[in-house]
Amino acid sequence: MSPQQSSAVRLHIVTGKGGTGKTTVAAALSLALASEGRRVLLVEVEERQGIAQLFETEALPYEERRIASAPGGGEVHALAIDAELAMLDYLDMFYKLGRAGRALKKLGAIDFATTVAPGLRDVLLTGKVCEAVRRKDKAGWPVYDAVVLDAPPTGRITRFLNVNDEVAGLARVGPIHNQAQTVMRVLKSPQTAVHLVTLLEEMPVQETVDGVAELRAAGLPVGAVIVNMVRPVLLEDAALDLVADPAAGGAGKRRTAVAKALSQAGLGGARRGGVAERLVDPLLAQAYEHAERVVLEREQRAEIGELALPVRELELLGDGVDLGGLYRLADSLRKQAVPGFTATKGAAKGKKGPGGKKRAGAGGDSGSDDSGSDRGDGSGSDTGDDGDKV
Repeated sequence: MSPQQSSAVRLHIVTGKGGTGKTTVAAALSLALASEGRRVLLVEVEERQGIAQLFETEALPYEERRIASAPGGGEVHALAIDAELAMLDYLDMFYKLGRAGRALKKLGAIDFATTVAPGLRDVLLTGKVCEAVRRKDKAGWPVYDAVVLDAPPTGRITRFLNVNDEVAGLARVGPIHNQAQTVMRVLKSPQTAVHLVTLLEEMPVQETVDGVAELRAAGLPVGAVIVNMVRPVLLEDAALDLVADPAAGGAGKRRTAVAKALSQAGLGGARRGGVAERLVDPLLAQAYEHAERVVLEREQRAEIGELALPVRELELLGDGVDLGGLYRLADSLRKQAVPGFTATKGAAKGKKGPGGKKRAGAGGDSGSDDSGSDRGDGSGSDTGDDGDKV
C-alpha cells in the first residue's frame, strides 16, 4: 500500500450528550488507537482544557504537544484549538497578512469576526483538524496515524461538521468557500467516522438516535455508539424476574429466604426483630431498584441495537476517572476493537516507509523536538491527495 492510500478511518470524531463523558471517551480512544507504536493527535475545540485535566498536565497551548505514551511505544499528542489564533493562521496562509493580522487581533476584529459569523468559526476549527489529518511528511506518509476530535455535543454536531451549509451565506467563491469545500471532502470521506457516546438512560439514548438520523441525513459517516459508564448486573435473570415482580413467589417467602441467608452468613439469627430480619427490607428495596434499572437499561440497549451500528461498552469506574482509569478504559476499547481502524503498512513505530526510510508519522522523525511539541500551524506538508490546501 502506498503512502497516499489507506482504507482505515483516520479521523475519529467523538460526540455525545453533555454528561455522557465524551471527552473521557475521546481521550481513551486516542490511547487505544496509539497502541503498537502508532502516533495519534487528540484535538479539542471547545476551549475547556478537558484533555489537560484528564491527562493531569498543564493547560494546553495552541500547538501540538506530546502528552502521553501508549502500550507498544505509541504516542498521543494533543492540540487545543483557539479560534482566534486559527483565524490568524488562516489570514496569514491565504492573505499573507502577518503583522497586520496580529494588529487586527489587538483591535478585537478577530474576536468580532468569529463571534458574529459562527459558521466561519466552525470552518476554522474543522479546517485545522482536517489539516492535521491530511498532513504528510517528506516521504509522503501521514504525520499522524489517526486524529481524534473531542467535538461539540450531539445537539449541534451536524451543524458543526456540515460547514459547507454554514458558509453558504458568507461566501460562494474565494478562499473561504474553497476551505469549506476541502473540509467537507475530508469529513464525508470513508476516512472519517463520527462516534456517539451515550449512557443507558432514556434521554441520552434518544439524543443519540436523533443525532444518528441527522448525521445520516447530512451524508456524514457514522461510526459506532459507545455506551459509557456501564454498571454490572448483580443478579441472575431468575432472581431479577422474582425481585421485579412483587407478586411472584410471595413476598413472605422472599423475606424468609433472605433472612435465613443473612443468618447463615453470620449476621444474627433469623428471628423476628433480629439483626438479619432488620436488614431484609433495605436489601429487598435495593434489589428491586437494581432489577428495575436492569430492565430499563435492557430497553435502552434494544433502542441502540435498532440503529444497526457497532456498539462498544465502557464500564463505570467507581472511583472516578484518573490517569490510571483512562488507560484502563483505553485497554477495554482496544480489546473490543476500535471500529473502522486497521493498521496500515508502516503504522507501527520503527517500520519503514518508501525507500527504506523510517516512517516519520509513528515515532520516527516527525519534526518534533525533544520537548515533545510540534507546530500547530501547518508548517509541515499540508497537501492532500487532491493537491488542495486545508
